[in-house]
Amino acid sequence: MWRGKTEEKYVDVPGGSIYVRVWHPVEPSLSPPIVLLHDSLGCVALWREFPAQLSLSLGRTVVAYDRLGLGRSSERLERPSRRFIDEEAEIVFPSLCASLGLEAVVPFGHSVGGGMAIAVAAIHSRAKLCSSLIAESAQPFIEEQTISGIEAAKQYFRNPINMEKLTKYHGNKARWVLAAWTETWLDPEFRGWNLVCHLKEVQCPVLAIHGDNDEYGSVAFPNFIAGSVSGHSLAVIMDGVAHVPHHEDPRKVMEIVKSFLTKGDEHNVVTVSS
Repeated sequence: MWRGKTEEKYVDVPGGSIYVRVWHPVEPSLSPPIVLLHDSLGCVALWREFPAQLSLSLGRTVVAYDRLGLGRSSERLERPSRRFIDEEAEIVFPSLCASLGLEAVVPFGHSVGGGMAIAVAAIHSRAKLCSSLIAESAQPFIEEQTISGIEAAKQYFRNPINMEKLTKYHGNKARWVLAAWTETWLDPEFRGWNLVCHLKEVQCPVLAIHGDNDEYGSVAFPNFIAGSVSGHSLAVIMDGVAHVPHHEDPRKVMEIVKSFLTKGDEHNVVTVSS
């Protein structure tokens, strides 16, 4: 049961204002806070109870925010550029950290948020902004399974009843949110995108979590992430889990994260099943 303190605020960043929610544990912690980066259709509200549970389990502050154009943050009119992942890491994320006074963090990204977390750790490696990195269901490159999964999702949201689920969380921005995801990733010119160069620059310990039933990418993804970074790494494959492990088996995810952060620099490149 959550007994800590929660605060909400808006932070001005280049391009608008982002909605931020912070979960503080009962006992103040000196450990770097966890900063959650959501998926392409996500927002703070869609993390549900996970941030509070994570803060309680780890005894750390947890921060989550809505990216520009999504949730309760400022709307965007233009489609994201093909550099949108790098732009989040270069511009918005450091602005958020500066506003909150965060000098060291543990970015925890889900799906494209995982790619953004990797970009953050790579781009700010010299500043040692990231003490560790957690990438959940992240795509380091694009597979045919990624494309087919997004095409299926695009078809799913053609049903007005399903589209209403997006409207519940994104309001009148919902159609932009969907198009920003599907039309960017399905663009043939985006097909060659990857995180190879960024992964080589990541020096902090890395945890890559992935479900073996993920509809947007195979288990090659976490193994590639863990095997490509410069520092210590761990890939965990969760049996029978799809694209959202933190909702499908939150207790197991928290156990994995807690073990990873507790062990510090003792990690090796290894794949294990949950």
